[in-house]
Amino acid sequence: MPGATIADVLALVTRMPGRPRLTWYSADGERVELSGAVLENWVNKTTNLLVEELDAGPGTRVLLDLPGHWRTVVWALATWRCGACVVLGGGEADVVVTSRPAAHAGTSAPVVAVALPALARRVDDLPPGALDAASSVSTYGDALGWVPGTEPARPAWIADGELVTHADLVLHAASRAAAPDARRVLREAVDATVALDALAVLATDASLVLADPDLAARLRTDAEARDRLVGPERVDADLLGADATGPS
Repeated sequence: MPGATIADVLALVTRMPGRPRLTWYSADGERVELSGAVLENWVNKTTNLLVEELDAGPGTRVLLDLPGHWRTVVWALATWRCGACVVLGGGEADVVVTSRPAAHAGTSAPVVAVALPALARRVDDLPPGALDAASSVSTYGDALGWVPGTEPARPAWIADGELVTHADLVLHAASRAAAPDARRVLREAVDATVALDALAVLATDASLVLADPDLAARLRTDAEARDRLVGPERVDADLLGADATGPS
């Protein structure tokens, strides 16, 4: 999708609003499925929070200190939707979004604490001054409010010394995580770069099944368990890979 924006991608995945677009499996048995409509709803709410609460927009650097997780995908899409920049690793940040708020005590940037479990309604041991995403995101509107226009030349992604602009974001994601001709892609959620993996899949009108690293490691060595996931989820591009003792 040359020249595609995040708004274009979200419009694409909601053409069939009930179709699964993002499915999450964890090693402890948690399964979360987001249809196109539900994914858009999460992104809209999170974007509204970023804009209305944190004044995010073009030029805002949002540090995502999150593991590979479905919530990481939502926060990245929301950051991009308001024209801001996802930052991984260290470096200067205007907003910190983290599942480890205590690790950012004393930072001058606003801290948003994210509880990872799907049913979490609050963040335990919330540090003073930190924003609780679990309780805050739900208070924002399902429909997207006013957002600043995306500026194509502004940074959208900074990680490991690599800078990608909004103009090049979708093509960059596709170049590193393409799954040609697939409708349902299975990948390991290795780390926060899962945001690019998800963007690459969604931009091709496909859907993504994510396995957390512990589950992915188990599936590589347990062919029966892998089949029990791949079959019912109708995966047609299994990109987990294999180890020496696992399935080929």
